[in-house]
Amino acid sequence: MKLHELAPAKGSIREAKRKGRGIASGNGKTAGRGHKGQNSRSGGGVRIGFEGGQMPLARRIPKRGFNNIFAKPLEAVNVSVLNRFENNSVVGAEELLAAGILSKCQYGVKILGNGNLEKKLTVKASAFSETAKQKIEAAGGKAEVV
Repeated sequence: MKLHELAPAKGSIREAKRKGRGIASGNGKTAGRGHKGQNSRSGGGVRIGFEGGQMPLARRIPKRGFNNIFAKPLEAVNVSVLNRFENNSVVGAEELLAAGILSKCQYGVKILGNGNLEKKLTVKASAFSETAKQKIEAAGGKAEVV
């Protein structure tokens, strides 16, 4: 089979219904919209979340806490993952991206203390948890805030 021979399964694709093309089409005159009313008009219909005057779900449910829309979330990386790198190497966001540990790093990296570190590394990151910093220094490495 070649690329130009590919085709959808027989009967899976239907011709689109042509609306408003005369009464003989079965979808003429009102074009399946019925008579009068909000939805029969062009641009008609209600906005997203509108429930006919009933208090919308988004407003009925209680809200808690504060969600900072300007927050710049950091990517989290555990200390145990850093064992992939060679001894005495410098590990930063670029190295983590190159190694495939991170897929994206928009605002920075935070190193978390889950797992153990057996290698002596110089780790450069935006933030460190206390346990991560302790584990890196216990292994003989350095934790540098960039």
